Amino acid sequence: MHPKKDVRETLLFVAWATSVIAMFGSLYFSEIRQFEPCELCWYQRILMYPLVVILGIAVIKKDYSIAFYAMILSGIGFFTSLYHYSLQKIPFMADHAISCGRVPCTGQYINWLGFITIPFLALTAFTIIFIFNYFILKRNKEAA
Repeated sequence: MHPKKDVRETLLFVAWATSVIAMFGSLYFSEIRQFEPCELCWYQRILMYPLVVILGIAVIKKDYSIAFYAMILSGIGFFTSLYHYSLQKIPFMADHAISCGRVPCTGQYINWLGFITIPFLALTAFTIIFIFNYFILKRNKEAA
């Protein structure tokens, strides 16, 4: 008989898999499609890429205590992505946006279904990672 699998293991794996998909997605857009990232895109990458390593190690070691730190990184990434998405989709924000470097942060390389842009994809990934790590943290407290 197999011991019952801890739900935290699945939650942690999904959070890690989400970060891996987000990382490869950003690399696809920049390296294959040749979309040059803007400054805010770089900040989102800076917050996402370490999650791949941190959560990956946590999956291997079954270290559920990492959830708090992953929530911090994904929370900051969430607000960065939300701000970036607002610059793209809210005219007032776009009109009053500060200069974002060589590539404007208001630019939209993709606009699938009229609302899915690269910052929206990052926002979705950060949200999933945050929520799943929240549930891990909640289960940690119940287990203690």
